[in-house]
Amino acid sequence: MIKTSVVILNWNGAELLKKFLPTVLLHTQTEHCEVVVADNNSSDSSIEVLTKYFPNVKLIELDKNYGFAEGYNLALKHVSSKYVVLMNSDVETTENWLEPLITYLEENPNTAAVQPKILSYADKSKFEYAGAAGGYIDRYGYPFCRGRILNLVEKDEGQYDNTEQIFWATGACLCIKLREYEKAGGLDGDFFAHMEEIDLCWRLQSRGRNIVCVPKSVVYHVGGASLNSESPHKTYLNFRNNLLMIYKNVSPKRLFAIVSMRLILDVAAAFHFILTGKFKHAISIIKAYANYIKMQPSFKHKRKENLAKTIQPIIPQQYNGSILFDFYLRRKKTFHSIF
Repeated sequence: MIKTSVVILNWNGAELLKKFLPTVLLHTQTEHCEVVVADNNSSDSSIEVLTKYFPNVKLIELDKNYGFAEGYNLALKHVSSKYVVLMNSDVETTENWLEPLITYLEENPNTAAVQPKILSYADKSKFEYAGAAGGYIDRYGYPFCRGRILNLVEKDEGQYDNTEQIFWATGACLCIKLREYEKAGGLDGDFFAHMEEIDLCWRLQSRGRNIVCVPKSVVYHVGGASLNSESPHKTYLNFRNNLLMIYKNVSPKRLFAIVSMRLILDVAAAFHFILTGKFKHAISIIKAYANYIKMQPSFKHKRKENLAKTIQPIIPQQYNGSILFDFYLRRKKTFHSIF
């Protein structure tokens, strides 16, 4: 009986599949666990690679590129396991990486999702940007991690090897109870990509569920395989989706103050991009705000639903300070130095 499905969402990642899928299969595939690849209508040789080299891997072919969020929503309709792992195609697993995650979920009924410790594939002595040893956000919605503050990534010296409740688990390797995923409404397909896992974890937390990092499990992540950090489109998605996430989840008493401060901070970010010659990124921020305003009316029902289902309006794992203030003014560069 299949208890766990590791689902890899692929889009034009033929070379990544050839490189990383064999290791995933070696460390994962058993009589109780299946590996599934959902293809977002790739235009490269992904399907040929899968049918030729990995014929025993379950393949789900989507009819167009639905993005990360809706792509996973559709893919998970084809699995019925108790636990699912949302895994990027550029993740290298390690021996026995899955067992600690599943064991923790089985032993802790109030925990909805967990993530492993995520280290950089390029430099395995350092944490990886997207998730590190567990994600958090500050009062203004800016994400950071144990092991990564803004763009500064720490070396892994075992300083975050304790199992810890976190605010969000990274979509690079997110292990979640399928029932909890479905009850919370899954990932928000309107986000397309970026911030969708933080939004999902926020909903789960506000409804009384825990999110945890289990560092006994370790994987290595390339990162930026779909959109690198220099992509103006990635800047657009991050800023737009962050604003939509705040609108969906923040309480009425705090919403105006937080969005007002975000406007000030994001204008400053746009000017920084201009001064550093990254004009397309500055335009991306303007575009993000324009589309946030345009999309906000269609998100009113989502906000209403989230607030109605909230039983924990104040989430202990949300930092009540400003990570930007700490980093730039207080010169606090690591998670431990802030907390």
